[in-house]
Amino acid sequence: MMSDHYVKVKVQLEQMKSFGKEDAEKNEEEEEEEGVDAEKQTSMSSPPPALVSPDPPSITTADRDASNTSITCKHRGGKSRGGKNSSGKHNITDLALHGSGKKSNRLGGHERTLHIRGTGKILQGKSENNGNYVTIHPSKNIQETCREDVFKHARKRRPVTVDTAKAKTSLEALKLSIKQLKWKEFPLGRRAPCDIYWHGVSFHDNENIASGQVNKFPGMIEMLRKINMSRAVRTMQELFPDEYDFYPRSWILPEEYQQFATQIRMVKENDATVNPTFIVKPDSGSQGDGIYLIRDPSDLKLMGGSQAKQSVVQEYIHKPLLIDKLKFDIRLYVLLKSMEPLEIYIAKEGLTRFCTEPYQEPSQKNLSHVFMHLTNYSLNVHSCNFVHSDSQSTGSKRTLSSVLYRLAAKGVDIKKVWSDIIALVIKTIIAVVPELRVYYQADIPPGKPGPTCFQILGFDILLMKNLKPVLLEVNSNPSMRIEHEQEVAPGVFEYVPSPVDEEVKVGVIRDTLRLMDPFSRKSSISQPKAGGFEHREEIPMEAETQEKSPDDGALPSLCLKQVYPKYTKQFNHLRLVERIAALFIRFLGVKGNMRLGPTAFRTFIRTCKLSNSNFTMASVDILYIDITRRWSGAMPDSREAGMGLQAFVEAFFHLAGRRFKVLTMREQVVSLVELCEAQLEAPSSVEDRRSVSCSRALPRTNRTQTLGLANPQLDSPAPTRRAASQDYRLHQRLKPRTLRANVEN
Repeated sequence: MMSDHYVKVKVQLEQMKSFGKEDAEKNEEEEEEEGVDAEKQTSMSSPPPALVSPDPPSITTADRDASNTSITCKHRGGKSRGGKNSSGKHNITDLALHGSGKKSNRLGGHERTLHIRGTGKILQGKSENNGNYVTIHPSKNIQETCREDVFKHARKRRPVTVDTAKAKTSLEALKLSIKQLKWKEFPLGRRAPCDIYWHGVSFHDNENIASGQVNKFPGMIEMLRKINMSRAVRTMQELFPDEYDFYPRSWILPEEYQQFATQIRMVKENDATVNPTFIVKPDSGSQGDGIYLIRDPSDLKLMGGSQAKQSVVQEYIHKPLLIDKLKFDIRLYVLLKSMEPLEIYIAKEGLTRFCTEPYQEPSQKNLSHVFMHLTNYSLNVHSCNFVHSDSQSTGSKRTLSSVLYRLAAKGVDIKKVWSDIIALVIKTIIAVVPELRVYYQADIPPGKPGPTCFQILGFDILLMKNLKPVLLEVNSNPSMRIEHEQEVAPGVFEYVPSPVDEEVKVGVIRDTLRLMDPFSRKSSISQPKAGGFEHREEIPMEAETQEKSPDDGALPSLCLKQVYPKYTKQFNHLRLVERIAALFIRFLGVKGNMRLGPTAFRTFIRTCKLSNSNFTMASVDILYIDITRRWSGAMPDSREAGMGLQAFVEAFFHLAGRRFKVLTMREQVVSLVELCEAQLEAPSSVEDRRSVSCSRALPRTNRTQTLGLANPQLDSPAPTRRAASQDYRLHQRLKPRTLRANVEN
């Protein structure tokens, strides 16, 4: 019996050896094609440790390395006790079978015992610690599971490839991160696709990407400009005023100048002692360029050359929290890992940037003192009082943790501060995601090959004296430079390393790459429908529970903390505008379009059954013309005709107010969203069939399946011609300058 047993084990050893060699040869061929160093990346050619014979009574494993987390027969690089390294030499693993109380035979001069380092996973069995050994009782599926794990670990994965040709100022931090991860960098790009593309400015830095992952979302730059950001938050303030009180009151210039001037005059007339201060920010400005303070609307610099300056004017926060009598702000790094499903991570460490002149409340005398009122690093670095420090807790730029530690020493509830900051971040991203979805579907339409996206954002947050966080702005391209400019001689400047920047930024980039590792285990995240009100358990943090890759052994724990969907229960009800955006995208028509034409708007009204005897289709046309014309005047740079998402949201709010007059505004919008979604989910009516050509374009087979009908007339170009002629006639009505009044009946 034991001789038969020996033969079976020997056959399995040979089979596993052949599998290991085939996988190693296959990996070598792939690495040669990609230009990867074969010696470093070749899979281990030694055969994987043999599986035990069928139905073994037990497997006894030596517990030698408590840090190893898997009992799978995994090769280790380097030398092991009692054996040689993993490049084709003997491993320390020996095979042992415990028979029915009999002494086991020897195989190849070794005892047939399987010594596996570490306690590891228990494969459908339980473990018992007996001294230095772990006894694993078998289950009927132990062989299949072990075989899968052996094959998986026998094929040493190739390194992740990163294209850094467009990385720009983040290049040095990116290089350090890639080196720590032992990934493969392509500084000049390459013809074959890379796993990750790192862009320095926008999604469109490289137009020829059909796969992989890009570190920029299309439309992020446009969405985070001052005006668009203010409009997005203002929409949320209309629906959730108490939830979005962290953003200062804002006016968009020049279109809201009269409104701004009138409101300020009324405030001063009511109380002559009140003299508020305002801060003016150019729409597309950055690094503090063009920012100034005013106390009267007449001080506004509305003209820039021959054109009016697009800008935002906000209430100035005149009672900020001070440290060392200096005003400061927080730069927090936030990773938007994906939009579908929505995943948000916040860096546990950030930066604090200090002013270089002691703070005084604004007055007419000190309004121009930028080193007192503006925290922008790019401005204060030119002050003679700016302090470059290698310490994380001193100087004009410090780590966030050092500031929080100092506040905690004074009795501040740091957990409450962090909780408020996390809520601010989640709410802000929820506000901008609807418009981002429109940009995303325009650049990467459903069904079209394209990359997936992620992005690191820079949140600038100010703490008020009462410790309430206030959002100043969100940067789509936060600086990832890890050196600073320093004057080494009169008039001579050079870049020198900045330990504080390196400490924070390298960790953010490195751990972002780790989270985006295409070979890591992807956990499925289930989220309720956006805007839903259902209660659910908090989702565990993926960042703290995910498996480490083979190269992660020497890396620190992730510095990025998942906050969404972890806190879905608290914030999912805020995703109401996303549901409106989904309706908007559904009726856009042509793939890649970002604006709704008049025929598509009529189709939306008809499909959702929103017209009646008091609100006819003629009234629908007038509503479309009025809102579209007003928004085209507010956005003079827009080259596309039609109704954008923000204009559609305004029209949607108007329709909700007409239909559900007795409800509050939020209830009106929720009711109309639910009504539209119910109509779209209901079986299609005859009227719906006529409007199919204007709905969101789908593949022909999917379109008929989705609508629950198979009408051959839908493939005819006639509906398209009719839609085009209706668009033309309605656009002709946009030419007159006189605005039509909204129809109320």
